[in-house]
Amino acid sequence: MPVPADPTVLHPMPGQPRVVLLKPLVTSPLIEVGEYSYYDDPDDATAFETRNVLYHYGPEKLIIGRFCALGTGVRFIMNGANHRMDGPSTFPFPTMGGSWAERFDLLTGLPNRGDTVVGHDVWFGHGATVMPGVRIGHGAIIAAGAVVTSDVPDYGIVGGNPARLIRSRYSEPDVARLLAVAWWDWPAEFITEHVRTIMSGSIDDLEAAASKSPTA
Repeated sequence: MPVPADPTVLHPMPGQPRVVLLKPLVTSPLIEVGEYSYYDDPDDATAFETRNVLYHYGPEKLIIGRFCALGTGVRFIMNGANHRMDGPSTFPFPTMGGSWAERFDLLTGLPNRGDTVVGHDVWFGHGATVMPGVRIGHGAIIAAGAVVTSDVPDYGIVGGNPARLIRSRYSEPDVARLLAVAWWDWPAEFITEHVRTIMSGSIDDLEAAASKSPTA
């Protein structure tokens, strides 16, 4: 009987401390991560919450789906990074203390795009940056160094600064078929049986496998 990988192990690759599964790592109630999503960094991958999720003062959440791959240096900029832009200065005086702290009302009503949401099976290249409130669809690919300022469609490939849609990985009808299959929701044991199909099969193959799923 095939045995699925353990989603609770912090370092899933023996001898490779640079790779961490995020679900057993994160402690912040403002971050939700699905099983098997991982971060790869040779310089303390376990510091992901403090080094890669920035200005996260809440209440907005960072939500990452299952089976996402995050390359070294991927960063999520959260809404706490916003400054006022409706006056002559953008400087956040009240955060500096002294009598300025009495003017904290000046920091209310800042731009807010809500939660940052990443779908399932998303691949982030080295050094990609995601701006506040962005929603990234299932199966998307974010190119190395991309600065994602707007939503990314399911199975879209984006790159550049600001990131633009380079192409879609599949046609619209095929994207709809893939979303209907939603292999990432299959039980881990069933995924294990069909890893070859998931990684290298056709959509027809995936649909055939899905028809045998215990959740079908």
